[in-house]
Amino acid sequence: MSMGRVLLVDDEPQILRFLVPLLETGGYEAVTAATAHDALRLAAARPPEAILLDLGLPDMEGQELLRRLRVFFHGAIIILSARESAAEKITALDAGADDYVEKPFDVGELLARLRAALRHAAPDATTAPVLHLGALELDMPHRRVRLAGEILALTRREYDLLTLLARHVGRVVTHRQLLVGVWGPAHAEDVQYLRVHVGQLRRKLGPAAGLLATEPGVGYRLLEGE
Repeated sequence: MSMGRVLLVDDEPQILRFLVPLLETGGYEAVTAATAHDALRLAAARPPEAILLDLGLPDMEGQELLRRLRVFFHGAIIILSARESAAEKITALDAGADDYVEKPFDVGELLARLRAALRHAAPDATTAPVLHLGALELDMPHRRVRLAGEILALTRREYDLLTLLARHVGRVVTHRQLLVGVWGPAHAEDVQYLRVHVGQLRRKLGPAAGLLATEPGVGYRLLEGE
């Protein structure tokens, strides 16, 4: 049974030759586009479950294509790019990308990121009232967090920060998204303020602190655990 349809948007033939059989071996149906206009046409005609999008396209800037796709496409979008700038990553994530993978990439990591993005994009993927991440349990209806069965004493801000990350589990959430989501627009640029609270939260998470991963210069990602 197919794991879903994935649209690969990249103008490098060698990348397509590498990724198509890789995805097909993983159970996905792979469709390719070498230009932004082909990508828009294919995504509109038969929307895939996910899009792997390179930013360096010949006929349109990748960031612009991302914005146009997000007008009508609500599935998962993962950026594949050799551009290492944190500003590029933040722009893409804020514009609606679900994740950002740098070239050259590890195959196992790419497939894991794709699976996580597809889970998040699936209907009701984040509406479970209780979320289990390894030894960490988030009981959202009762606003309780347990670690190995013991309730953690979190401040309101720490709880809001953790649950915002949990609603996007497996995905990067940018500094700005976290600051606006937890503290409001007036604090959108207070990155150092966010780092202090993340540090406090990690100390309280103790052995589970490794679940809260840093994406340098971009934001944070809550991992799914074992």
